[in-house]
Amino acid sequence: MTAPHRPHTLAVLGLGRMGAALATRLAAQGWDIVGWTRSGRTSGIVKVTGDPSAAVAQADLVLLSLFDGPACQQVLDDVRGSLRTDTIVLNTSTIAPTEASKLARQLGPSYVHAPVLGSVPAAAAGTLQILAAADQDTLDRVRPVLETLGTVQRVNDASTAAALKLIANNSLAGAVLALRDSLRQADALGLPRAQVLDVLELGQLGGLVGRKRHFLLGEPPTATAEFTIGALTKDMALLNAASGTPLRSAAGLADTPADCEEADIAVAATAPAVEDAVLEPLRAYIRGHATGDPAHFRDAFLPTAHIEGIRDGAFVSWRLDEYCALFQGRPALDEPARSRRIDAIDVHGTVATATMTLSHGADTFTDIFLLVRVGDTWRIANKAYHRHS
Repeated sequence: MTAPHRPHTLAVLGLGRMGAALATRLAAQGWDIVGWTRSGRTSGIVKVTGDPSAAVAQADLVLLSLFDGPACQQVLDDVRGSLRTDTIVLNTSTIAPTEASKLARQLGPSYVHAPVLGSVPAAAAGTLQILAAADQDTLDRVRPVLETLGTVQRVNDASTAAALKLIANNSLAGAVLALRDSLRQADALGLPRAQVLDVLELGQLGGLVGRKRHFLLGEPPTATAEFTIGALTKDMALLNAASGTPLRSAAGLADTPADCEEADIAVAATAPAVEDAVLEPLRAYIRGHATGDPAHFRDAFLPTAHIEGIRDGAFVSWRLDEYCALFQGRPALDEPARSRRIDAIDVHGTVATATMTLSHGADTFTDIFLLVRVGDTWRIANKAYHRHS
């Protein structure tokens, strides 16, 4: 059996965090690498040219490691005239499924869509997981390069490879946000951060905590970000657009301050909980139910608020005065057995949404709130509820 052809010269277009790591790994394993980067920043490890067309003209294989789909399209349009007929384009960038399909149609059999799972350390060690979509002959030609970078899993088509990469990154975003929730709860309980991380490192989030501990402790980083909040936010926006399905991780990451976009994804887990001012009207609402005193509801709601839901099979929409009239100024007889829980709150500038669960005897209520900031305080503008009997 003939051994796969090994490309001689590789052009790496895009020398950001991941592109530089890929180029460095390949150069260390004996490939002749010429790089190009739009930013002009270079690592000094590989040869760099200021002209991407010049890099492509020398190459048997062109590896793309760019931020998004528009960047891939623009760079390929710029160098199209310099691509040799036998040159393969290997795209490791994280882009939308439709963008990957479009590039595959434009370049035909010479295109390999190969997004990677793993970050800079995995690239440096050659332990990436690579989702490669190409016909068999093309895949055989690039296999020596891919196997230098990690383990190859063949995928049916470029769109599927791109979609699977976004799904993988969604699980990462979910882990970061789960870690954020744990740290916020620990802070609320007054637990020492280092001790909390010691325990979390023993559980399901252990790998993430172990790799990112210095970020989670707020220590000065010993290295630059491996995967930035801005990049992960971009990927979640792509997934949301592709699936057309609500994506809580996209909203959760969007809550991270804008000046943290270039920070490592672990920094998103350290974002502080919402301010008490946002929670105060919800706590006043809870006090109203606990005491039966309608004054607490007047503190919680705007005077113009409505409370809406289905009661005895019919839709009701109470004004605040009508709602307050339902309460007699004393706790329910079974109040010691009742409970209320704030499940979620999302703040977007001067508005917020919140969800609460109330267990009242045989009934459980799901309350959905719209809150607004009025001056320096927050009030509930409207509430809708569902009653589970």
